[in-house]
Amino acid sequence: MDPFKIVAVSAGLSRPSSTRLLADRLAEATRHSLQDHSPRPVDVQVVELRELAVDIAHNLVTGFPGPALRAAVEAVTGADGVIAVTPIFTASYSGLFKSFVDVIDNTELIGKPVLIGATGGTARHSLALEHALRPLFAYLCAHVVRTAVFAAAEDWGAGDAQSGGLGVRITRAGEELAELVLNEPGGTVRDEAVVPFAQQLATYRIPR
Repeated sequence: MDPFKIVAVSAGLSRPSSTRLLADRLAEATRHSLQDHSPRPVDVQVVELRELAVDIAHNLVTGFPGPALRAAVEAVTGADGVIAVTPIFTASYSGLFKSFVDVIDNTELIGKPVLIGATGGTARHSLALEHALRPLFAYLCAHVVRTAVFAAAEDWGAGDAQSGGLGVRITRAGEELAELVLNEPGGTVRDEAVVPFAQQLATYRIPR
């Protein structure tokens, strides 16, 4: 059996990185949930954007990706499920994260199961998941799981992040992504579910 392919994208800039740590925890939670519900093996790959920063900049200027960036984009677009984690800067996702998304063709993530996560210094940055990150993937027509996971600095420093509130959210989000992957293994959207706006407008009648 071909393995499920889960790709986690980490936009952390430092090393070690709390963003990478969150991406790893979310990937493990997804792996465990898939293994609990399916005999198929699970292949997890992590894409570190900090290692591709120069390639991403070159691609934005020239329009041509280098080999490493091309491999990363192909991994994401070919995945059964994607985990996207970014640090929050100035109330939104990082510029590096957005630049990577910009080099992916807009049609490549249609129907793709996606789990979103973010890290920041304080919990007040958590709203960026809903007003910035979720709308971004909604625009790309990805299938984003209900639970988004934010990890503030205190989530890692107070007690065991595996068993506390953060651990619960990570487990729940991983289960939700696994459910989408199991139910929509091809990550596709049915064409009949998308009704062109002009067709919707043609059927609209002003009530009398």
